[in-house]
Amino acid sequence: MRTMLADAPRTALTMAYWGFVLYLFLPLTLMMAMSFKNAAFIAFPIGDWTFDWYLKVMQDKPFLEACAYSVLVAGLTTLAATVIGVWIAMLIATTEGRWGAVLFALACLPAVVPGMISAISLRIFISTIDMPTGTSAIVLGHTVHAVPFVVVMALTRLRSMPANLVDAARDLGADSVVAFFRVTLPYLGPAIGGGMIFCILLSIDDFVRTFFLGGYRPTLPMLIFAKVQGGMSPEINAMATLVLLVTGAVGLYAEYYTRRSRSR
Repeated sequence: MRTMLADAPRTALTMAYWGFVLYLFLPLTLMMAMSFKNAAFIAFPIGDWTFDWYLKVMQDKPFLEACAYSVLVAGLTTLAATVIGVWIAMLIATTEGRWGAVLFALACLPAVVPGMISAISLRIFISTIDMPTGTSAIVLGHTVHAVPFVVVMALTRLRSMPANLVDAARDLGADSVVAFFRVTLPYLGPAIGGGMIFCILLSIDDFVRTFFLGGYRPTLPMLIFAKVQGGMSPEINAMATLVLLVTGAVGLYAEYYTRRSRSR
């Protein structure tokens, strides 16, 4: 009897966990199943199954252009966020006491500000400096949102770095710049790699900031949103399924890469 009572909390947590998994994956499974429906509308039963919607999506020029544009924006965002994030992490690591905590809080602030508030403030900012909406504005907004994640990953790695590595490089004649590129940067490699992958995922998935800062060229989320306005169809489900599979694969690789790097 005592054993059953002791195992009750664990059983309840296990059931809650699997309930959450079901709640998370059931809608995704239904979405993916509807992408194979041999009809122009979404409804049960599915009836005949087909791959025609995927063939249509892969030949859809606006979809391919939106994918290429999203990749371009994500690449520029990742480059900018990585450089800025590593620099801020180095600054925080070398700042002791209260000011270090203040810098860390300010660096992480964009990650906790609601997306709508961040998008509105960025739109006001680009209007103030006369920056036109479009690629530059989108990259700016995505970079502001992605920098905190690079900072956290790089700073965590920096704090586990033995201080004597840089001291040994300086004793051998290396200045601060050489020591950074020869010692610190290679040590930060796993954290930078993981942070870059998450920057790509954040940028591709960012809809709110893109909506407020975008120009005439739609990114992938904007294209899907525009198509949804005309009504749901299996074609939209096929687009969403392809995006889900690609981003899921990238996310899983990022987790695997991070774990492998930490174990090393």
